[in-house]
Amino acid sequence: MLSWHAPHWLMLAAAAWPRRPHRAEPARPSPRCSDAAVPALGSVAGTALTGRVKSTGSRREGRLGRVGVVDEPDLPSANSSDELVFAVAGVIDVPAVVTLVESAYRGEASRAGWTTEADLLAGQRTDAALVADLVRRPDSVVVLARRDAALVGCCHVASVEPGLATFGMFAVAPSRQGAGIGRAILSEAERVARDRWHATRMQMTVLSQRRDLIAFYERRGYQVTGAVEPFPYGDERYGLPLRDDLEFAVLERLLE
Repeated sequence: MLSWHAPHWLMLAAAAWPRRPHRAEPARPSPRCSDAAVPALGSVAGTALTGRVKSTGSRREGRLGRVGVVDEPDLPSANSSDELVFAVAGVIDVPAVVTLVESAYRGEASRAGWTTEADLLAGQRTDAALVADLVRRPDSVVVLARRDAALVGCCHVASVEPGLATFGMFAVAPSRQGAGIGRAILSEAERVARDRWHATRMQMTVLSQRRDLIAFYERRGYQVTGAVEPFPYGDERYGLPLRDDLEFAVLERLLE
């Protein structure tokens, strides 16, 4: 929904950013944790998954199981059709992922959605080299979400130590935000962490200034740990700050 360690810092989820793990007291388990069980992500780059989410009014049901009422901010541009199909990204998908992430966070076009950081940061959110590194790295998966064959969302999930996974590079196309896609992607990321690496905890970092995004993750069962980590001022790979007080809040939840 960071003690800057460059190889692990890559754009996070709907503004959660990549990070190395913060060792804090575990968050209390949340009853909202998805109990979905789908075959694990394939290891072949670009391979479609069997997990699908079907939209039915304000609820989404399908082979991932019921995921509940959509409570992302409603936007006039929200667009919901029948189902999402998840896949593992390969190197061939890198350009499309970069375009998606940039559209969700940077520039005037990003203002069509609610995840924009245009008032906080200029410059790039990521680039092809950073995304390709995530795709190739061991114990690292970039998850793609497609609807009607179009790429509508993505995220990055990584195992950083036994029992702990991190979540980042979470993006939903601005014109598709508000339709529950983000919630479905987050649930899939948690499933990947549990099924692939037996993770019992998920961590992420979010710009502290993005209270709306932090609230989104709190509704998903994440808790603010109280730890904060600095923004990497001076590293233009992660953007050009428009203010001098940016920092990251560390969020965590237990995975059932």
